[in-house]
Amino acid sequence: MIYIGSHISSSKGYAAMGRQALKLGADTFAFFTRNPRGGSAKEIRQEDVDKFLKIAEGGFGKLVAHAPYTLNACAAREEVRTFAREAFADDLRRMEYIPGNYYNFHPGSHVGQGTEEGIRLISEMLNENLKKEQTTTVLLETMAGKGT
Repeated sequence: MIYIGSHISSSKGYAAMGRQALKLGADTFAFFTRNPRGGSAKEIRQEDVDKFLKIAEGGFGKLVAHAPYTLNACAAREEVRTFAREAFADDLRRMEYIPGNYYNFHPGSHVGQGTEEGIRLISEMLNENLKKEQTTTVLLETMAGKGT
């Protein structure tokens, strides 16, 4: 089965995303979990989730939620890593409102600390947050080219 969708704004909530996808003829969609260039996340209202789940009964494929671009799990600065850990953990909790979907994130850049240290820091964040009982599949998206 092939599912086709687009990136849809999450600013008006889950039900609005579901309606927009149907309007476009899509049966899946991608969205940012929070501001893609910042850290703020919209409050999730259960009634909005319930409306979306009713819309999704029509046969949506898995959704792809994208973490903000500012998430850098292996940054040199502790406050940047702290934001990454907190946003990642919060996003995974939030994803469980719409169970069984995908959460995509860029691991970040080690910014001169070295590949081994970068991998250690990313692994540490993943190990702290991934739980057997979660229904969300985490996707790690690397960058093509000369990233660090």
